[in-house]
Amino acid sequence: MAQQNFTIQTQNLSIGYKSKSETITIAQNINLGLEKGKLIALIGENGIGKSTLLKTLTGIIPPLSGEITLLNKSLQSYKPLNLAQELSIVLTEKLPPSNLTVYEIIALGRQPYTNWLGTLSEEDKTKIDEAISLTEIQHLVHKKYDEISDGQLQIALIARALAQDTSIIILDEPTTHLDLVHKATLLKLLQKLTHETGKTILYSTHDIDLAIQMTDEMIVFTPIQIVQDQPCNLIQTGVFNTLFDTEHLIFDPIFGKFKIK
Repeated sequence: MAQQNFTIQTQNLSIGYKSKSETITIAQNINLGLEKGKLIALIGENGIGKSTLLKTLTGIIPPLSGEITLLNKSLQSYKPLNLAQELSIVLTEKLPPSNLTVYEIIALGRQPYTNWLGTLSEEDKTKIDEAISLTEIQHLVHKKYDEISDGQLQIALIARALAQDTSIIILDEPTTHLDLVHKATLLKLLQKLTHETGKTILYSTHDIDLAIQMTDEMIVFTPIQIVQDQPCNLIQTGVFNTLFDTEHLIFDPIFGKFKIK
């Protein structure tokens, strides 16, 4: 596969934490390639290191060793402002209390481009309007953000990331606290956005059955290895049976979902 098709690549990446007295390695020899125009799910048990991997890929924490490239350039060589123009993050934390409208939240995505006064240019306004149109939330833009549902807020935060106009959007468990209908709606939106905008979208999730149905690729984080492939290939190779260290769950390759044993 041509190198320029990748938004982010890792080579022999090791992730973890360093303190003055010790180094804690969570995973090593990670080799991933996140392609343009693809929706990719990151799955794994609680506490296995998914958030650490996402924080490393976004430059929040440095790698222990190995290389991360963003658009064929070392991630660590990006200045914060330049990085914010190529990579956006959607976290699950609650927003602090404020009187911001949905439109104003989306407009925050233009911060890497505005002048020191934060004045929106015509191009900024166009990008905001495009993000609102893509996510189909025109009916919410004048509402205060605390007047809308959790599902609507998640979509508003995705619109903010779209307005930021980056090559890749990384989301940390965006379907948490959503019911099944809103989870499916959100994933259909992410699927649509990758295919219509050509952006790379990587998200972590516990909703494995939905990810199998709706993503282009999955990154499976197990205690033994980290594997990236299309869901159908992961099913065929039996990777999902190595995901959980328990005898009570088994993956059914015919139905493509986990069953209680």
